[in-house]
Amino acid sequence: MAGALRTDPSNADQARAWDGQEGAYWAEHADRFDRAVRAYRPAFLAAAGVSADDRVLDIGCGTGETTRDLARQAAGGRALGVDLSAAMLRVARRRAAAEALSNADFVQADAQIHAFPAAAFDVAVSRSGTMFFADPVAAFGNVGDALRPGGRLVQMVWQPLADNEWFLSLTRALALGRPMPAPAADAPGPFSLSDPARVRTVLGAAGFTDVRLDPRSEPMWFGEDAADAERFTLGMLGWMLDDLDEQDRRRAVDALRAALAAHDGDTGVLYASAAWIIRASRP
Repeated sequence: MAGALRTDPSNADQARAWDGQEGAYWAEHADRFDRAVRAYRPAFLAAAGVSADDRVLDIGCGTGETTRDLARQAAGGRALGVDLSAAMLRVARRRAAAEALSNADFVQADAQIHAFPAAAFDVAVSRSGTMFFADPVAAFGNVGDALRPGGRLVQMVWQPLADNEWFLSLTRALALGRPMPAPAADAPGPFSLSDPARVRTVLGAAGFTDVRLDPRSEPMWFGEDAADAERFTLGMLGWMLDDLDEQDRRRAVDALRAALAAHDGDTGVLYASAAWIIRASRP
């Protein structure tokens, strides 16, 4: 139940979104969201380097694809996925049960303040889940306390906005020439950890060492064709049309349709993207 979720007050907005309509949409379209970033999967799993007996913590696990991947690798250990979204966790549990993964567990929790057992995990991972912490130093410090000495943190976050065509193209089409306010560099959001200097500062303040950022660039998949991608994108970003009149709504949707058509190819609608795979150690 959403009311039972204990969150840090600074994460209240994120909790409302992810344990509300946003999380419900991700849960409904779990396969599509997983496929969107699937090109990053091999490099991310290789960076995690999970061994058969490892105990793994997956932060912001969503519908649990990464948790399940790592539970299979840690066949003699366990994988725990935590997320703010009850809807996404229901999908995660159902899929783990369908795959008979008895070593995969899921808990609804705010990783910034959740009382993880101390030094209980060998590896903490996150595929695009750490960018939304309101207080990342506190959050990573809490995760670090859950790692054994010498434990590892591996996360995937987006590189700067300018290197992510998918976000620029889709939001510019729907903005219809309106200025869209950019969030503060340290505000929760998809690009909050895009600056390597900030990443090193935050992780260092949280007690991590040996911080390494590996740049990766892969195509992101948005749909089988432009019409399919349009439905999916409007489900995610339709809020950008809320303050437009009917005529401008049609113009914005037409602009989106044209942008998607320009990226429609033999394997679907693909956009360029760029991410960091970040590794760090707990002394």
